[in-house]
Amino acid sequence: MKMYVISDNTDTRTGFRLVGVDGVVAHTRDEIQDALRLALEDREIGIILIMEKMAAQFSDIIDDIKLKRRLPLIVEIPDRHGTGRKKDFLTQYVREAIGVKL
Repeated sequence: MKMYVISDNTDTRTGFRLVGVDGVVAHTRDEIQDALRLALEDREIGIILIMEKMAAQFSDIIDDIKLKRRLPLIVEIPDRHGTGRKKDFLTQYVREAIGVKL
């Protein structure tokens, strides 16, 4: 199972690429729809990572996919500028999900 990242920033995409996660930089609605279509066609992709800001901006597209498909899992992640969530959100999320204190 592969992961795929859809980012609005080249630096973020490059960071993921360095750890072996392929992806694309997209800014417009059409670019995001094309990126999602290509990712959904690839049966090896099990997780699509998308920036929180993009997911909020194009929530109708993301929600439609989440409601109609079991796979791939779409995970909204903060961009390089952070998130609107509380400071220790990610640490708390990992601790609750897998029981490991970071």
